[in-house]
Amino acid sequence: MGCAECICVFFLCLTVFTEINALRFLVRPGRPVCVKEEAAKGVVVTGDYSFTEGPAQLSNIIVTDFQNHILFKRQDFTDLTGKFAFTTDKSDLFEICVSTKPQHSGAQAGMLREVELNIRHGLEAKDYEQIAKAEHLLPVEMELRRLEDLGESLLQDFAAVNLYEEDIRNTNESTNSRVLYLTLFSVSCLLLLASWQVLYLRRFFRAKKLID
Repeated sequence: MGCAECICVFFLCLTVFTEINALRFLVRPGRPVCVKEEAAKGVVVTGDYSFTEGPAQLSNIIVTDFQNHILFKRQDFTDLTGKFAFTTDKSDLFEICVSTKPQHSGAQAGMLREVELNIRHGLEAKDYEQIAKAEHLLPVEMELRRLEDLGESLLQDFAAVNLYEEDIRNTNESTNSRVLYLTLFSVSCLLLLASWQVLYLRRFFRAKKLID
């Protein structure tokens, strides 16, 4: 494989790992729609959202973690687009809930609105064009920075997988030792029960004068 082919493979991997998941769904007034996403500890999460036109309707968006701590909240706005960003304190699931409601009693209460939601975290959340402008980087230097960050992200993912594997291995070893102790205890109980039963039967048969 030549140098040009290696570069193509690297850029292909970069494209795969920086793919953005775009969600589209319909929201009815008074019926929130929630989306759950998982992120590792210390990861920057960014997102943008857009609503279709909704005359006399207010929009709400709230982001919470698994313990219902509010990470981002915006209520009763009429803008059709917006962005949000936060940093995770620990590896956890976070939930994004979107809802709408009539602005006044005479508004169309049952009007459906389409929402587009883009969520990025980790490497995907970095704006390399802004970084290039701030640091006066050439396009090639910007792509090299992106590849460098991708390599660091992969190393962190591998380290997390190794830690998870180690935790699973420790759990298996602990479970195996507990099973062994439980088996030895069960066998000991069976031996004691069998010995007691033999002694009881011997006394019983002697009392009946069936054996000496």
